[in-house]
This record gives sequence, structure tokens and C-alpha cells, in this order.
Amino acid sequence: MAEQKLVIEHREQLWSLLVEAAQIEHMIMCQYLYACWSLKTDPDEGLTAEQADAVARWEETVTGIAIEEMLHLALVMNVMTAIGAAPTLSRPNFPRHSEYLPPGVEFALLPFGTDSLTHFLYLERPEGMERVDAAEFVPAAPPPEPVVGPEVMPRPQSFLTVGHLYRGIEQGLSDLASRLGEPVLFVGEPRAQATPERFRWPQLIAVTDLASARAALEEIIEQGEGARGDWRPAHYGRFFGIWNEYQKLREQDPSFEPARPVIPGFTQQPYDIAMPQPQPTEPVTREVAELFNLGYEVLLQVLTRFFTHTDETDEQLDALVNAAFGLMAGVLKPLGTALTRLPFGPESPDHTAGAAFEMYYQMGNFVPWRNAAWVLLCERAAVLARRCVECATRDGVPETVGSAAAAAAGISEQLAGHVPQNLRPA
Repeated sequence: MAEQKLVIEHREQLWSLLVEAAQIEHMIMCQYLYACWSLKTDPDEGLTAEQADAVARWEETVTGIAIEEMLHLALVMNVMTAIGAAPTLSRPNFPRHSEYLPPGVEFALLPFGTDSLTHFLYLERPEGMERVDAAEFVPAAPPPEPVVGPEVMPRPQSFLTVGHLYRGIEQGLSDLASRLGEPVLFVGEPRAQATPERFRWPQLIAVTDLASARAALEEIIEQGEGARGDWRPAHYGRFFGIWNEYQKLREQDPSFEPARPVIPGFTQQPYDIAMPQPQPTEPVTREVAELFNLGYEVLLQVLTRFFTHTDETDEQLDALVNAAFGLMAGVLKPLGTALTRLPFGPESPDHTAGAAFEMYYQMGNFVPWRNAAWVLLCERAAVLARRCVECATRDGVPETVGSAAAAAAGISEQLAGHVPQNLRPA
């Protein structure tokens, strides 16, 4: 099926499509981490040696792909910043598709298995390849009408593959650069860019002109669907390899289940979803689930401040980057994996909990003034550290909560060190 041309006649249409791209990368990343953390890793979980070896390799592969999705999100943010548009990390809650995305682009948090792998292959498929999504992903509405004529206000446009979205953005950048001139289009502050040196990602590209913008988008396309049709080393090819090995092991042993029976552990009914979502009733599970969501919120706040900072020093920008990596590895991963071992509650006796990546509100941004923004950020990081320490002392809490508490305390102290003494949390 031929995809319709994406229309980008003015900067706001480009900005709108970049927001869609950011939401896609953000939600895909969460899906991959959820599936990855659901995998069985303990020796008493009923896996044979061959199965355990395969699961360990899958965990490593999916983790690597999720990290590359974080890179893609940073590249999209760089393109947005370069054209003078404020990046956003806000997104809808799972399970649903965003009103800002075509109806066929849907997301849900699924444990590792047939449905999640089918869904991942569908999302990562190269442009022009036909695949069927997992059964639970049924578009709830027809695709939007094509943009025609000189429409002033941006609105969702239809695309079937992520690759097509990025190629449309790339063409739009070229067209606008020709019409406006590169200096006018790429009006963003170069210092606001996420650089490979600061983030320690060689593939990260600072965007300052059309050539670097194209390079950033090509990096995303090549990692996702493959360069020039060779999808084997790309995300699609790596998932396809996992799929084949998974099917072979299932044929050998139909009872093989590589993942724990997790369901997302919401701690409130999501504000943007009408259908009731399950909430864990086990007190420890509920507390750890809320800690995860709090840590996730602080991570988004740290990244938001970095991508929209004003007069931060180099040391403060480094502190934000270090805090982001520390939160991901030292807080979210141990809490996310701990949840998958905790019971959901008597109403779901056969399930454990999973990280819901819950958005409790529509995230905005901090005020431009640095001190005010950092005071709010440090206060929230201090709340996270304090709550982690309190939770770690409870009976029945996994040991990994203690390691998350230590990491959160270090991050809180590090951030507070960049705030005037009289403005630090008591």
C-alpha cells in the first residue's frame, strides 16, 4: 500500500510531526523496557539451561534496542531544538494510541512473548513491508483526511511506518530550508544541543544545519529499519532473529514461558483513559509501583530541563545528564525489575506487577529562570530519595529497593549541590 505524502508547508507542521516522532520513540522505549524487565532471570523459574541462555541473550538484545530508542528520542529533540521549537516529553498513558498519532500507531505494555514480539516487528517494519499487528491492536478510527491546500493549523497526518514519517520530516526540512533559508530554519541555540561528548553516545548528532539534521534522521532510520533495505542488523532484524529462536523453543516445549505474568501496576486511574485500569492492592507492590512512577517523573523533569535550559553552566548541564543516566540505571531498572517479582493482589492471584510508566498529569516545562527551575527539580529529587529510603526499611521489600534508595540519594545530593545554599530543600 502506497503511503500518502506528508505535507510540511510551514514550520508548525514540521514541529507537529516532530512531536509525533518524539511520542513514538518515547512509547516504544517504554514498551521494550517493560517486556525486557518481565523476562525470567532466576534459576528457580523453571527454565532449562538452553532456554535460560536464550532468555539472557534476548534480555541483552532488547535492552540494547531500548537504549537506541533513547538515542532516537534525543536525536528528535535535537532537531526540534534546532528549528527553535521547545521539545516535549509528554505523552498519553498506556494502553492507547495518542490523538496526535494515526489510529494504526498503537501502544500497550505487554510481557515478553508472542503478542509483544508480533507488535514490535509491526512497529519496526521497513517502509513498504506488509505485516499484521498483534490481535489486540485494532485501529479505533479511520485514518485522518489528507492535508490539502494551504492549511495554516497543523493536524495529524497518516503514515503507516515510522520510516515513512522520518522520510517525510526529512523532505519537509529540505523544502523549508530552500524556502526560508537554512539560517532562518535552524534558528535554535547550538548550545542547547545534546552532544556525543556530553551524553557519551558516539551516534548522537548535534543538529545545527540541514546536513546534520539529515544525518540525525538517517541514523534513526538505519537503526530502526536498516540502511538501503538491509534490515538484518537493524531493530527489525534483531527482533526477527529473536522471534525465530522463540518459535523454535516453543515448538520444542509448548509450555515454555520466558516471561513472568506481569500486568501494569497503575497507582491511580490514568487521567486520560476512560476504561478502568487495574491497580495493585498488595501494599508493598503498590508502594514500589508508586516509587517507580515518581522516579520516572523525576527523569522526565531532568531531561526536560536539559533540553530547554537557559543559562546553566557546563557543570550544571553535566549534572543533569549524569542524573538522567543515574535515574535510568540506578533507580528505574532495579525498581522495574523488582515489581515483576511482586504479587499484584488477591484479585489477580496469577499475576505480578509491571512498571506502568504512569503519567499523572500533562507535563509542561519549568520557568526559564534557572534558580527557580532547579529548586523545583531538587525538591522532587529529594522527595524521591526520601520515599525510597522509607520504603527500603519495610518488611517484605526487595533488596533492590535499597540500591535504588542509595542511587536516588546520591542523585538528589548531586543536584542540590548546584542550588544556592539558602534555596536547598531542608
